Formats: sequence, structure tokens, C-alpha cells
Amino acid sequence: MHPSRRILIASAFCTALAAAAPFAQAADAPITIMVGGINKIIYLPAMLTEKLGYFKDAGLDVSLQSAPAGVNAENQLIAGAVQGVVGFYDHAIDLQSKGKEIEAIAVLCKVPGEVEMVSTKAAPTFKSMADAKGKTLGVTGLGSSTDFLTRYLAGRKGVASADISLLPVGAGNTFIAAIQQDRIQAGMTTEPTVSQLLKTGDAQVLVDLRTESTTQEALGGLYPAASLYVQNSWAESHKDEASKLAKAFARTMVYIHTHTAEEIADLVPRDFYGNDKALYVTALKASLPMFTTDGHMPAGGPETVLKVLATYKPQVKSANINLSKTYTNAYLDAK
Repeated sequence: MHPSRRILIASAFCTALAAAAPFAQAADAPITIMVGGINKIIYLPAMLTEKLGYFKDAGLDVSLQSAPAGVNAENQLIAGAVQGVVGFYDHAIDLQSKGKEIEAIAVLCKVPGEVEMVSTKAAPTFKSMADAKGKTLGVTGLGSSTDFLTRYLAGRKGVASADISLLPVGAGNTFIAAIQQDRIQAGMTTEPTVSQLLKTGDAQVLVDLRTESTTQEALGGLYPAASLYVQNSWAESHKDEASKLAKAFARTMVYIHTHTAEEIADLVPRDFYGNDKALYVTALKASLPMFTTDGHMPAGGPETVLKVLATYKPQVKSANINLSKTYTNAYLDAK
């Protein structure tokens, strides 16, 4: 065969392979994980795993990126731009209803870690979610987990979605500004924003989803939230990497439960807490109980999440959802 013809045939063969597997990835290729707000304490295990060197210990080349909300990170995963996301588990159920399969391979929080904060100005007439009618409530983004949860909390108190306005205000400083400017009368956010608002007196706790007991009271059960999730197809074709990732996060969960808030705070970048490290430590102490001890999915958790989503998303119904495809402990337990 003429050399140029061999080259042409080889080139055509490689092109066909690329077209058949557009998101194929070499086993030792770098792994990009997008975090739905890297400085949020609910997603702290991502940065900790990097700082503790657990990715490198596992032989993984991992880079972390940050997105303003979990829904943005989810879109990047589906597009194949990243291999994993640290975001809320409920996206796995929501996406399955749309024909997309992603699964949580390590669960970081057994409860949302979110808090519905009411502005001090609105507090005298806004004492529970039953008073939310006609109010504007802040969420990180429309279609985000805070969107689902806010509507569910209001609904359980008899307030229909049509009777509230949801405004995407992000997190951190943008959320605080929205409270201070009265653009929202209440909103859902996480630590350390919660502790910052309490310190300045700009807002008060309305519904606390940072503990097991308050979450069970508000939602009717545990609500596994912050998780490491990937596309099911990626995990199946990269079982070794998926297992190493899951186990690296599990090591971090053990570290969190065997070290003090002060020791953990010493590991995070300074821009996570600015000039008030003491406030960050206070926020950490309030948050540590929400983390799982080993990365496993808590029993009964997926069912609670499905119940919440099914309330306001017509396409999310028990008959249409196979929960076993939305999470797995297999990569944590692999030998």
C-alpha cells in the first residue's frame, strides 16, 4: 500500500473513533471537578481533599473550578466540559427525569446545610414560611437546589409557588446585599454567609437545615445534599478513577470528624474568611455535624429528596425515577 494511502486510512480510522466517543478520556488524564461555590462550607470537602493531598495520594491529577450555583456546574458536566461536580444530589434525580444519567459516588452532607434567613426589617411580620405569601425570596439560581427547597418549605406551610417571587441573588456578598437593600425579604443561603448576617444583625434564622433534627422536622426526613457526582457512563468506563475519587473524599470526611474547626480553618485559603477568621471558625462549628462520616448515602435520604422534587416538578414522579441509578456506594466499597 502506498504510504500516503496508509496515512489517509489511519487518519480516517482515528476520526471515526473520536466521533464515536466524543467525551472519551484516557485513564491517566487530568480530572476537572466543578464546585457549585467553592468557598461555601457545604462544599468545603472539595478544597480540603486538595489541600490535604488526598487526590495526589490516590495518584489522581485533579483540578477544581468554581461555579456560582450547582445548576451551572451540572450544565458543564452534561456538556462534557468537566468530569465531576461537587453539588447537590437532587440534581441526579432531576436530570434523570430529563433523560440524563448522573450519580453521586460520595455523599458529603446528610442534610442541606442551608438556612432560610429573614431580614431583620421583615422579621416582625415574617415569623415562619406561612408568612411568605407576597414576599420576594432569594435563591442562588432559578432551577437550583435552593429553588426546589424554598418552594417546598413554603408549600408545607400552605403557601403556593404562585404566591411567592423567587429572585436569583447568588451567595455570599451578593446575597447579603440583596438582604440589606430589601430586594429580598428572606432567602436561602449557607455558611459562612449565615454567621455573617447574624453578626451584623441584618437577618435572623427562619428555617435551619443544618442539623438532622431540624431538617427532619422541616422536610420530613434526611435530605442528602452536597455530593460528588459524575455521569454514570464516565464512572462505568473509569471505574478505577471513580473509586479513587470517592475514597479520597471519604478520607476527608474522616478528617473532618477527627479534627477541630480551628484545625480545619487553618487549611483553607485566606479569601474564604477574609479578615474574620474567628467568624469562619464559628460558622464551621455550626456546620460540622451535617457532614457524613464516610461518604456513604444515608438510608432513606434519596426517598426524601424524590418526595421534595416530585411536589413541584411534574416530570419527577416515583414511577419515572430509578433511584438506584442516581447514587452508588460501590466505588467507596471497592477493594
